[in-house]
Amino acid sequence: MISKAKFSQNNNMISILGIPLDENSSFMRGAAKAPFAIMDAFHSDSSNMFSENGFNCGDSKKIKVLDVLKLSSGKAAMDSIRITVKKELEYDQKVLSLGGDHSVTFPIIQAYAEKYKGLNILHFDAHPDLYDNFDNNPYSHASPFARIMENNLIRRLVQVGIRTLNDHQLEQVNRFGVEVIEMKDLDMNVLLQFDGPVYISFDMDSLDPAYAPGVSHHEPGGLSTRNVIQIIHQLEGSVVGGDIVELNPDRDINNITALTAAKLMKEIMGKMMMP
Repeated sequence: MISKAKFSQNNNMISILGIPLDENSSFMRGAAKAPFAIMDAFHSDSSNMFSENGFNCGDSKKIKVLDVLKLSSGKAAMDSIRITVKKELEYDQKVLSLGGDHSVTFPIIQAYAEKYKGLNILHFDAHPDLYDNFDNNPYSHASPFARIMENNLIRRLVQVGIRTLNDHQLEQVNRFGVEVIEMKDLDMNVLLQFDGPVYISFDMDSLDPAYAPGVSHHEPGGLSTRNVIQIIHQLEGSVVGGDIVELNPDRDINNITALTAAKLMKEIMGKMMMP
């Protein structure tokens, strides 16, 4: 017999926020176009709106789609992201953000840390994004988790799918006590358990390029789409928010990466709606 998950009964529990920012990308631009591509794929007639755990992601009583942010640059852009997310959290919404490059995660977590004490992050990525100083840009997409950790915004950072750990970032891992599950060490039989609220930050390049060609940084040897869905479904902890970042539509093939992002969006939403 198929059993369906139980979901929160509150209205408008998730706000979807598009963040078209890629000025902090180090290799190539294009991720600013991603929110539009993901939402087009999300609403595509090629699939329905249900997550695998049975949540209707098209339920307007539980989902609020916000206007895509209009951003300036630099610190002003970061402040705008933080203030927008903070406002939604003050309404007791959970926020699922669509980037954009990974720099957007830092101001999002600044807002989240004010509301959720003891916040944990589950971070899917090919890269640790822990550089202390990359290109003399404190907001570089290679550095958001360094900014998060040095500001003591969270309790625990768990990174999954990493396969580019260099000497400097290993020093940062040890400095901040980051829990890194490198791709070479991934054991799908080990369940991830979190005490307290969990925020999922998903970089599309955590996936092997075979599953997600539409990213700026192709890093072979990554996760499969099913690996990710299984980890999300089985993780123990209350998921209170998330982001999907680093899709570059300019590099996509037949919209497969956008459709994959939309699929993962549904699965994260389904997990967020579980009490």
